[in-house]
Amino acid sequence: MPEIGYSLSSEEHRPRDLVRFAAAAEASGFRFALISDHFHPWTDAQGQSPFVWSVLGGIARATEHLRVGTGVTCPTTRLHPAIVAHAAATVADMLPGRFFLGVGSGENLNEHILGDVWPPAGIRLRMMEEAVAIIRELFTGDLVTHDGEYYTLHTARLYTLPEQAPPIMVAASGPKAAEVAGRIGDGLVSVAPNPEVVGQYRKHGGDGPRYGQIHVCWAPDEAQAVETAHRQWVNAAIPGELGQELPLPAHFEQAGKNVRPEDVAEVVVCGPDPERHRAEIAKYADAGFDHIYVHQVGPDQDGFFRFYADEVLPKVQ
Repeated sequence: MPEIGYSLSSEEHRPRDLVRFAAAAEASGFRFALISDHFHPWTDAQGQSPFVWSVLGGIARATEHLRVGTGVTCPTTRLHPAIVAHAAATVADMLPGRFFLGVGSGENLNEHILGDVWPPAGIRLRMMEEAVAIIRELFTGDLVTHDGEYYTLHTARLYTLPEQAPPIMVAASGPKAAEVAGRIGDGLVSVAPNPEVVGQYRKHGGDGPRYGQIHVCWAPDEAQAVETAHRQWVNAAIPGELGQELPLPAHFEQAGKNVRPEDVAEVVVCGPDPERHRAEIAKYADAGFDHIYVHQVGPDQDGFFRFYADEVLPKVQ
């Protein structure tokens, strides 16, 4: 049976609420959580985007057992890998044995803000691979100097380190990224039930946990859930590679103008039927994911927690 976790949506919620939701997820029976790391939300309707490393400090105080990871941090452009290593080491010390660093190659939405050129996908993967190597070296506590293809680091050392370095999970949505994840990651993070991605990850040496994210919108009425999901998470139904390329929330809203409520309902499980929620979890488990984390779209997180605690979690883990 897969372990079921909770998705802390930084794009939709204020930091104090995210801390409260992490504690509620733990109390409701979720085993772990991933928290998104964005500078911008996908759309203005979502309306939030706090600094994830500050929120993680609050979560460390508010929880006792919940494992928490970033889902995911881009360590290549907006944040130098040395800064990511510094932040992750500190959080891992505050969440001993309970924190993992999730990394990915990023989206233009967040990474363009300092004026850097947004490179093609292949270069972004090479940048991420070099960044992860720097982070792992800094996690040793040694003095590190690095003069690489994309990054320079001069005589840097992390002094505050956890007893054990946090594992690094690598995000992938296609076969090339899955190959990188298999070679350099301690685990895989993905957002679709694609067995090819899991297969490529394993083929290239990946033997760690596989995290898959599902999107749901629980509400007492299915029509209400569809309306909320369409208003709040229209980006889920925007096709192709736009999610990595568009630079502003306004552009996602423009791209979503032609997305219908029924289009969103095809990719977000909407409504109060527990069987549909359990079936979506089973789809990811069948694709090879052993850790599945659930994103509840919209403001009603408390209703979602009650529903999952009573109707879903007892039958799926």
